[in-house]
This record gives sequence, structure tokens and C-alpha cells, in this order.
Amino acid sequence: MSPLSYSQAYRAGLAEEMEANPGIFVMGTDIFLRGGHFAQLLGLGERFGADRIRDVPISEAAMVAAGVGAAIQGMRPVVDLNFQEFAYGAMDELCNQAAKIHYMFDIPVPLVIRATNGIAYGGAQHNTAMESWFAEMPGLYVAVPATPADAKGLIKTALHLDDPVLFLMHKALTGARGETGGPDVRVPFGRASVVRPGDQVTLIGYGVTVRTCTEAAGQLAGDGISAEVIDLRTLYPLDVETVTDSLRKTGRAVMVDESAGYGGVSAEIAAALQEAAFDYLDAPILRVHAPHSPVPQSPPLLQAYLPDHGAVEQAVRTQLARP
Repeated sequence: MSPLSYSQAYRAGLAEEMEANPGIFVMGTDIFLRGGHFAQLLGLGERFGADRIRDVPISEAAMVAAGVGAAIQGMRPVVDLNFQEFAYGAMDELCNQAAKIHYMFDIPVPLVIRATNGIAYGGAQHNTAMESWFAEMPGLYVAVPATPADAKGLIKTALHLDDPVLFLMHKALTGARGETGGPDVRVPFGRASVVRPGDQVTLIGYGVTVRTCTEAAGQLAGDGISAEVIDLRTLYPLDVETVTDSLRKTGRAVMVDESAGYGGVSAEIAAALQEAAFDYLDAPILRVHAPHSPVPQSPPLLQAYLPDHGAVEQAVRTQLARP
């Protein structure tokens, strides 16, 4: 199979599942003709028709509420918010309804909320790292694919679950290309991937920070430093076991995250690893993350704001310098 872009891979996985299950349909804005802001649904309107690729009014609350209603009636809706910040307008429907109905009434809610997340050019209001908010909410799964293969494999898995899934695709990965699995390949939730083996330090990322970690590992290898890179793939469920296995070898870890450090994903993972892997640690876990600040509009300020491979390399050298 020819390499696909990140958006094409998601689209391929969704289309395969829609062909197999007529209960799957998509709701969103600018999706039937335009195919979404990131071409994630391009061509599916013509292929599946307006009943299954549905343009709806611009009300995120109404979209998610309709998705919840359809899900509890046995459909498998996908609500495409385009940008994750638009979830602010549907937090009650998402966190107080979708996340809790299965627990309260024993009724499955097989709903997928797809949104583009992460930090890129576009200003503070479209550049929020909200994934820690959703991962904290009981009743929600959170998937964060870093590659085309995982964008396809994880959406296929999401469409077979009986609980709501936040499916967050990073803006900066939209055009990334790579091989993908066939129509029967699903990537399981809660199972991290060892992207690059190593034995001196463990670099942990998700989404675009997997690329940051991999770039840093490549640079460090030139200095004879062996870094293992782990892609978490999902933030809930979180695969602590794979990271702990890595720490048995390396004894040192650096967590890389685009969100602010206070209460962010890196804070939870560092705490979880301190509990699960304390006896294997030769140094405290270091976190490389964004500052506690709104995302700047200025390109030079944005470059300074984002954690890059240089910051990861420096963190690794700090780790290795500890006795």
C-alpha cells in the first residue's frame, strides 16, 4: 500500500468502518463538500451521501447532544468538531452526559468526538492543549495518534468501543506520511509503542511530541547516547507497564508534553511512574513542557514557547550528569 498522509489514513480507517457498519455516520460543519478544515473527510460526502456525512448548524452543544442521543439509540456517531477548542461549547454534553450515562443507566454510549488538537500557528484561541482535561474525566477514552498507521488503526478501534472516545489529531501532523495497516488492523487502546529502542534514557511522548523525542534521540545518538522513545498512543487508558519495562533498562526518563506543566499530562505520567517504577529510577523524572501561559501569536515567541528537540536533549544531558 502506498504511504498515506495522517488525514488520509484517518479517512481511510473511517471509510472502511462506514462500509462495514451502516450505523456509523458523521456530524460536523464544513464536512460534506469541503471535507473538514484538515481534509480529514475529503470525498466522503460524495461517497456516502448527505445522510451519513451530515453538515449541521454551528452549535457544538447541539452536535454532541445529538451524538449522545444517536449513540444511546444504537447508532455509532462521529461528531467532528474540527478544532478541540470548540468543545468548550459542549462541555456539559460531553462531560456531564456522554461520560456518565453508561455508568448511571448501564446504557452504552458508542460516540467518537474527533477534533484537531495541539499547538501550531493560529493564536491562543485555537492552540489549547486540552487533552489532560478529557483524560481526567471518568467515562471518556482519549486517543492521540502520532502516525498515519495509528490514526487509521486507532479510529477503527474507537468505532468498536461502547464508551465515548475523544480522538485528538495534532495540527502539525496533518501532512505527515507513512505506511498504514490493512482493513483488519486495529490498534488497541492502552498499549504504548516502543518507537526507538535504547538503554540509557527513556523519552516519553504522544502526538507530535513523539516526533520531538525521535529527533532528540537521533541527535543524542551522534554523541553515543542511547535513548528509547515511547509513544503513549492513548492517554486514557494509559499504558504504564510498557514505560515501566523501559525504565527497568534505562533508569532515567524524560516526559515531553505541549501542555502547561501545572496539572498537565506530563505531571500525571510522572506521578504514575514514581509509584510504579520508583525502585528502577536512578534520577528524578524530568518534564519538558510548555510554560504556564497563553499561546503567543508571534512566530518567534511561539518557537520559544514550544518544547523542541534541543530542550529534550538538554534534559537528557542533565539526567545523565546526575551521579
